[in-house]
Amino acid sequence: MSDYLPFLVIGVVTGSIYGLCAMGLVLTYKTSGVFNIGHGAVCAASAFVFYSLRDQADLPWPVAALLVVFCFGPLAGLLLERLAVALAPVAIAYKIVGTVGLLVAIRALLGLVYGDSTRFFPQFLPEDKAFDLASVAVGWDDLITLGIGAASALALFLFFRLSRLGTAMRGVVDDPQLLSMAGTSPVRVRRAAWVIGTSFAAMSGVLFAAVQNQLDVNVLTLLVVNAFGAATIARFQSVPTAFAGGILVGVVQAVLSKAVGTSEQLQGLDLATPFLVLFLGLLLIPRRKLVEIGRVVRPTPPPASVFGTRTRAVGYTGAFGLALLVPTFAAEELPGYNLALTQVVLFASLHLLVRSSGQISLCHFGFAAVGAATFGQMLAKDVPFYAAVVLGGLACLPVALIVSVPAIRLSGLYLALATLGFGIVLAQFAYAKSWMFGGGQLLTERAPGLDTDRAYYYLLLGIAIASVLFVLAVEHSRLGRLLRAMADSPVALSTLGASVNVSRVIVFCISCFLAGVSGALYASLFGAVTQDAFNFVQSLVVLAVLAVAGRRTVTAAFVAPFLLYVVPVYIDDPDTAQWLQLAFGVGAMAVAAASQGAVRQWLSRQSVTLADRAHGPADERRRTAADEPPSSWAVVDRPLVGADT
Repeated sequence: MSDYLPFLVIGVVTGSIYGLCAMGLVLTYKTSGVFNIGHGAVCAASAFVFYSLRDQADLPWPVAALLVVFCFGPLAGLLLERLAVALAPVAIAYKIVGTVGLLVAIRALLGLVYGDSTRFFPQFLPEDKAFDLASVAVGWDDLITLGIGAASALALFLFFRLSRLGTAMRGVVDDPQLLSMAGTSPVRVRRAAWVIGTSFAAMSGVLFAAVQNQLDVNVLTLLVVNAFGAATIARFQSVPTAFAGGILVGVVQAVLSKAVGTSEQLQGLDLATPFLVLFLGLLLIPRRKLVEIGRVVRPTPPPASVFGTRTRAVGYTGAFGLALLVPTFAAEELPGYNLALTQVVLFASLHLLVRSSGQISLCHFGFAAVGAATFGQMLAKDVPFYAAVVLGGLACLPVALIVSVPAIRLSGLYLALATLGFGIVLAQFAYAKSWMFGGGQLLTERAPGLDTDRAYYYLLLGIAIASVLFVLAVEHSRLGRLLRAMADSPVALSTLGASVNVSRVIVFCISCFLAGVSGALYASLFGAVTQDAFNFVQSLVVLAVLAVAGRRTVTAAFVAPFLLYVVPVYIDDPDTAQWLQLAFGVGAMAVAAASQGAVRQWLSRQSVTLADRAHGPADERRRTAADEPPSSWAVVDRPLVGADT
């Protein structure tokens, strides 16, 4: 037990930070119905702002901390509350897309301002020993961190029980109209909740950076996923229980780091603990207790194309002809086109899952990693190239069946969180194992006889077109109609005798197979592939890019990889990738907010306002028209319906 005691102390301290972050996350979700996947990015931004104030502006750390927690946090909360208002009336899939866009945008903005390199972040709390706990030294920094978390949890508990505003926060989601009739503004309540929740995010980001002694946007963004595990224990409802869940996750993670430290096959399991808690919790918690907060909104179908069938056929023919000519004008840029073509298959598979069935996958790059690793392993065993590509896709089917288990039980938000947790478990635990990338390079090769970029381009173009045609065939088949009906109303589909569960499993298997093929093709480009090419954050980036690329299958499948991989090769700027990701994040938020026709409604209101200014209010125009005698031509030309003749 004495060997585990230091790890218990570390787990309690780290877990209190997880709990602090989880409390802010649950609070904002309970009061707005928007689960902020970008919560961790807000934590990261707060830590970087604290670094700028303390280390670059030379402010004393107490002053910097107060400014971050009580100024930056509330201001960020007010902005996020406006985003939550814009996302409140949209379907759950677009709420997820909007908050994913927030995460992508904040990461890109931090990269532009501070660069990609990891920065040293010295501890600012006193590190002197406070006392010994069975020969384990407990520092003042540990006590202060734990005290901040425990005091915050107690303060929130009392706030909800004793204050009028806390009581209003508990009721604002259940019945905002009743709350308004009682004399309390629901808008003010939600705004206060976002201010408090984001201030907690700011506090947890600064404390977590101090514990890690480094500033890394990816590590700090992961903090929110650790908080997801704590929020799962609280069933995304109880704020104080979220703090206790954070401590439990931290303790289990620390104890596992000690237990698996000597086992090569189990290394990395401790890092994946919060995500395993998230994934297993969503599997084990009864479905009736995982009720999404907020009203259910059905997604609007894509608007009818403004172009006729003949016009679209001419456009597709011209685009195909231009694609055939790409090798003639793209010399040094041709590898970028080849890379984009490998990702057409990935985007087509994600489009099938998101647009057709209304399900969200936040681990699609994890499926691509499985396909790439299988492809490299098969080539090492002298399997022919094309068979290795197919096996790369087939290897994803067992993974798809594992993911389809929560897909059967869950939908919407909780399915997205389950896939995110699963993707991070793959990255943290499985990538480095010998049966995947092995922590090094896997040697790959291109198809025989197609060694040049020009020849390989045409092979990839053919595979990309074939994959898109396959997705179109699925969408126009009976399965596609079932998927669209499932996205619109799963209950109605069940009453007609169709199996919703079978449809979900089939679409996950098809989507994962295509993602695995995409990963295998990607691995074949460079002669070798490593696990670094499949960062879990890329699964979030591709979802944001897919939202920006449009709602049509062909457009999204080709435009999205073009924006992500081809455009940067034509811009000679080291920050191009960051600027593009910033644009993708902002664009995803805008697309999500406008998904239910908000832009069209706003334009309609503006046109009415302009008409009122030009001709007077509509009511006055109608009264004026009623009072005026009809003109002679109106009397002659209009038939006198119902009059005696």
